[in-house]
Amino acid sequence: MPLIAPSSYMPPARLWNGHLQTIIPSLFRRVSSNYVRDRIDTPDDDFLDLDWSRATEKNDTLIILTHGLEGSSTSSYLAGMVNHLTKNGFDCLAWHFRSCSGEMNRQKRFYHIGETSDLHFVVQHALSKGYQTIYLMGFSAGGNVTLKYIGENGTTLHPAIKKAVVFSVPVHLMGSARRLEQWDSLVYNYRFNRTLKRKILQKAAVMPGVFPTEALSNVRSIREFDNLFTAPMNGFRDVTDYYTRSSALQFIPDIAIPTLLVNAKNDPFLSPECFPTELGRELANVWMEFPEQGGHCGFPPHTGKIQGTYWSEERALQFFVNQ
Repeated sequence: MPLIAPSSYMPPARLWNGHLQTIIPSLFRRVSSNYVRDRIDTPDDDFLDLDWSRATEKNDTLIILTHGLEGSSTSSYLAGMVNHLTKNGFDCLAWHFRSCSGEMNRQKRFYHIGETSDLHFVVQHALSKGYQTIYLMGFSAGGNVTLKYIGENGTTLHPAIKKAVVFSVPVHLMGSARRLEQWDSLVYNYRFNRTLKRKILQKAAVMPGVFPTEALSNVRSIREFDNLFTAPMNGFRDVTDYYTRSSALQFIPDIAIPTLLVNAKNDPFLSPECFPTELGRELANVWMEFPEQGGHCGFPPHTGKIQGTYWSEERALQFFVNQ
């Protein structure tokens, strides 16, 4: 305890596996967003773009949302969550990893999914706006960042941060990288590699000679990309060092606030290590829920309405309000 089993999630009958539950919402769900953009400068002469969605003019509670790998505030899983939360009275702040807001960042490095200093900077900015209560939420890679942040801070976490909810989190990065190299998940590997390679070429155009672009043609997986670019760009020895030090799993036992982790067992991004059932039974502050179905950042409603409110949105609201 507090391992939650069984989960209440039930998928629509026509989306019968993890790939359909992942791909169909991503491709066909349309979510309108009404963000107000804010840009803040970082101490290292870079910037972060923040998208605000406010429920009321005066609100002392804010939910900070962190998107997944190569996502943004307009990703359907995140925009849908923001809409549902603001309709229920919460202000929301969806911030972007460096290079993911539609404009390339200034520094040589982009982002990596063990980097928590930017999230901390966003939290400090939110506190400066007068918010008294902050909830954190993360999806996929953003969930890893969120869990690592609250875990590595433990009991020293700012007292305004009260709860956290994360979905579809690769808490064991090496295991997830290997899962994405299996034949049935290669399409996701291809998609991420395509956008990441494009960013390297954009950077190389303004920083000639800095990146080994001649090696791009040989990169076939996220793990290879991270070994050639992400790891050295961020001071890691290699991809093993990067994944080992950045995986959130090792930080979960030190989490000191009520936190909900939801990972679907048929998620095509996640390895067995991302379902630490025994650990879940031991922890007092972390609720783990592992539905049989749901896909990756999917969880479409049982009704089958792709444009409707998703189970993940109802589940997050329930945790924030009642837990």
